[in-house]
This record gives sequence, C-alpha cells and structure tokens, in this order.
Amino acid sequence: MNDALQRFFDRVWYGERSLSAMLLSPLAALVGALTARKRRRYLDGVAHVVRPTIPVIVVGNLTVGGTGKTPLVIWLVQQLQQHGYRPGIVTRGYGGKAPHYPYLIQPRDSATVTGDEPLLLFRRTGVPVVVDPRRGQAALALQDQTDCDVIISDDGLQHYGLGRTYEIVVLDGTRGLGNGRLLPAGPLRESLDRLRNVNALVINGSPRHSSFGHVPRHDSFALSVEPGAFVSLDLQKTATTDELRNRTDWVAVAGIGNPERFFVTLEQLGLQFRKAPFPDHHVYVPDDFAPFAGAPILTTEKDAVKLQGLGLRGWYLPIDARVQPGLIDDILAAIERFKTHSQHLY
Repeated sequence: MNDALQRFFDRVWYGERSLSAMLLSPLAALVGALTARKRRRYLDGVAHVVRPTIPVIVVGNLTVGGTGKTPLVIWLVQQLQQHGYRPGIVTRGYGGKAPHYPYLIQPRDSATVTGDEPLLLFRRTGVPVVVDPRRGQAALALQDQTDCDVIISDDGLQHYGLGRTYEIVVLDGTRGLGNGRLLPAGPLRESLDRLRNVNALVINGSPRHSSFGHVPRHDSFALSVEPGAFVSLDLQKTATTDELRNRTDWVAVAGIGNPERFFVTLEQLGLQFRKAPFPDHHVYVPDDFAPFAGAPILTTEKDAVKLQGLGLRGWYLPIDARVQPGLIDDILAAIERFKTHSQHLY
C-alpha cells in the first residue's frame, strides 16, 4: 500500500465519523460474509485442515497493521525454552522470494529471500523458522525437518488451514479496533465476534482507545515493550541512549505497520530526530536516503535486517516484550492438555 493510500485509510479507519467509511460499508458486508463462510468451511470439515502431531500456538491480530506480534512471538519462544520446550516458528515470509516453499531459513539468508520479519525472528531467537504462504505446509515441514516439539504460527489467525491448540490475538492499546468496521470500511479482518472464540487477548500498551468498550469480555493480558541498547548497523558496537543524545541530526527510519509507535519510543528516550516513515515491509534502495544527505539513522530491528547492506551509518533499537503473568501458565496448561488428548481447537 503506497503512502497516500495508507494515509487515506488511516483517516477513515482511525478518525472520527467518516462518510468514506459509510460509503464503503457494502463492501465491508461482503468481506464479512466471505470471511465467515471461509472459516465455517474449515470448522465443518468441508475444507482440509492440516493438524500437526505437536501443539500449535497461533499469534495473530484482528486488525491490519502492526500491533506488536513480533515481540510477543520472541517472548513466547523464550518462555517456552525456559520451560524445557523446543519451539519453532512458521510464518508467511512476506516480501521474500525463497527458492522454494516451504523454506527453512539458513544462517546466511538475506531478507530478500526470507522476508524481513522471519529473518528478524530467526536471528533473535535462534530457533528453526519455516516460511511458506501456506501455514499448514510450513508446520509439517517444521515438524518433519527439525526436533521442535511446539509450533508458533506468526500472524496465523486467519490461516484456518492449520489446526491450532491455542489462539492469541494482539491488540494495539492506542489504535484499538479503530472504527470497528470490517475491511475496507475499517481495519478489521474479521468481525468482532471472532474475539469470543480465541483463548487470550494481549493488549500492547494501555487500552486507551474507545473501541475497547466494544470488545467481548475475555481473558486479557497486558504487554509492554522495553527498549534495549542500540546496536550499530554493522553489528560491531552497542550504545546507550545517553551516548546518542549528543547529536540532533538523526533520521528515524521506520517501515513497520505503525511507524509512529517507534517515533514515540525515541521521543520518550529523549532523542531528537527527523521522521522518515515508510510503508510496512518497504524494500529500501539507496535513493530512499538521498534527501537526508548522509545523516546518521535510527531504525527498528525489523528495518535493520534490510538496511545492513546499504552502507548506512546508524543504529537500530531492539525491544523486548514484558507480558502480564498468567499467559504462559495458560499456554503451558493447553500444551499439557494436548499432549494428553492430542486435540487441536479444531
């Protein structure tokens, strides 16, 4: 989605009452009917569902755009490892062009092969990551080619061809559910009723948006992100925030679902910078940085995996998730139930 179109939909989805949203409502009704029908075909056994013989945890969202799934997936991997499990990850690999699918990421792969988020997940966690637009095929490959005993499906809520043991939906506390309408009139991929069927809601930040008043009552867990030390793009050095505050010519580069979240984080750290938002999963080229006349950059970890080959000077900011106690206990209990009964949610 280009910048102008993204800005238009942001106004429609997250602004006040919008005539455009009302005009798009007939299309939204069609989307709702089609998504409900698709899910029902899998639930009724009409469409084929791949059911691995090991537990599957799905991390997804109900809205388009960034909500904080990636930090949660990393946290979940770490938590499962601490409890003796060997997790692996399956994901779509958006923006990558692997030589074949399913594709097991290798240490020397670049983001052009794997996509930016899968490579970030692989480098941060060190666990096996398989990319394939067909999540079910990715899960079978992960199960067959590695020693994983738990599968985490990144952004897999709507991929009903993969059976699942536990579903988590991540919501952005600031943007919430927007205007509460389905695509294209609003940001929802599925109807709000879908939240009644998931196991847990994880809310990234304080739930300030008014749309949370319409969220069905559910077990919810708070997520917060904590920035770590900055890492140089050449991976040779780290730096504290205090060490970077002595410059004011930084350019903050963010090609993520919600760039403003990154900019706010930098502001809270007391850094001064110019904003350079790009579309989510943007493929960077040197000309993107010509307007900044060689100024040093600050960027996200997701963007860094694509920028490291461009010869730029700058730093990226890793972040770690902190999740309210109770979520991992609930997940572990679901895994134990699966091991006893070998049953997915569907």
